[in-house]
Amino acid sequence: MANRNDDAKGGAADDRALFDLAGRVGDALKAQGLMLAAAESCTGGWISQALTAVPGSSNWFERGFVTYTYISKREMLGVSQQTLGAHGAVSEETVREMVTGALANSHAQIAVAVSGTAGPAGGTADKPVGTVCFAWSVKNGEPRTAIRQFSGDREAVRRASVEFALEGVLDLLPATPK
Repeated sequence: MANRNDDAKGGAADDRALFDLAGRVGDALKAQGLMLAAAESCTGGWISQALTAVPGSSNWFERGFVTYTYISKREMLGVSQQTLGAHGAVSEETVREMVTGALANSHAQIAVAVSGTAGPAGGTADKPVGTVCFAWSVKNGEPRTAIRQFSGDREAVRRASVEFALEGVLDLLPATPK
């Protein structure tokens, strides 16, 4: 029987690449004495899992919020009902409030937020499957946002989202070698 990590999707090599990326994020945060928080929706805690797979991550990873529903986004991160009603969970407006809420509800100095439609269902004409919104911010800073369209199955979309989110954290720390 084949090991799940060695399947046709890349398996062990992909796992190693993600571990290495998470390690680079940790090194950058540790070098600057910063703690990170993650606010996740479509990634379901995968960002937090990738970061905490790195030994010593308690030195730079403060906490993760898995906020899959509207109510959890409101209760845990303070995303407004008005924002969710007007723009939906998959929007720059929502991830901007998620990242701000992650910073307000943690002891972290930097945060990342992700919300998207990983599929296989749930897409719309405006936001097809694979649409993922991101935000990154430093405490008391202006959030940066991005929207990406990823292809592939649910796992591929979620994995690409984790990678893009972590790369965005590195981009937010320009003084640290990548």
